[in-house]
Amino acid sequence: MPSPAKDAPVLVQVRDMYKSFRHGSRKLDVLRGVNLTVRAGEMVTIIGASGAGKSTLLHCLGTLDLPSSGEILFQPVGGGTPTDITRLPPPDLAEFRNRTIGFVFQFHHLLPEFSALENAMMPALIARTPTRQAREQAEEMLAAVGMSHRLAHRPGELSGGEQQRVAIARALAMRPRLLLADEPTGNLDTRTSAEVHELLFRLNQEHDLSMLIVTHNMELAQQMPRVVRMADGRILEGDGQDAETAPQLAAAGADPFGAGPE
Repeated sequence: MPSPAKDAPVLVQVRDMYKSFRHGSRKLDVLRGVNLTVRAGEMVTIIGASGAGKSTLLHCLGTLDLPSSGEILFQPVGGGTPTDITRLPPPDLAEFRNRTIGFVFQFHHLLPEFSALENAMMPALIARTPTRQAREQAEEMLAAVGMSHRLAHRPGELSGGEQQRVAIARALAMRPRLLLADEPTGNLDTRTSAEVHELLFRLNQEHDLSMLIVTHNMELAQQMPRVVRMADGRILEGDGQDAETAPQLAAAGADPFGAGPE
């Protein structure tokens, strides 16, 4: 897959990020001095063994959790001085998250009592977007993921692949600049996974959307223009200075999913 030029503008930069958790008197270091640069329109996958810190990195980037220390710098639309989102007050952080970042998880987390259209409208309604506009935005993204014919169906009436397509439409309804996906096909069969992968690649190209995808799916990783490999809370390759593809890592004799704590 094509990758943006190296001189494409930086969208987000992580600097010397640490994240620790406490379990009683015990301190668990999950992220240890992570540095990462993602450019506008770039499609990146993060691989590594369970316990490497992949999901924690994604959660911090998405402001679902805050790092113990370090910076997460987002470039404003149109340029200017980057914003360290770790310093934003909670109300501003919530607004930033809603308008700038889309999320897709292994499980779709759709609200079962609402239709596909209503689920896809939720982010815009939370942002107090007028209902008509929220509906138009949701319908456009549902069409983009091939779900125009299922607008009125509830999640229980949809297949697993259809549920994940609705979840992707919901993630993109606010036209975010960055899509974060944590094992987006981990709960799907092989054929449906391939369809969702193809959809993500197409959306990246059509919307010039930056994507950061955590996966254990080697077939997906091999297709990605850039691979970030993590182990023990650190980035081993692909931090933005020496981006590698999965085939290059394999050719070099590296195990793309590396040894690491479970």
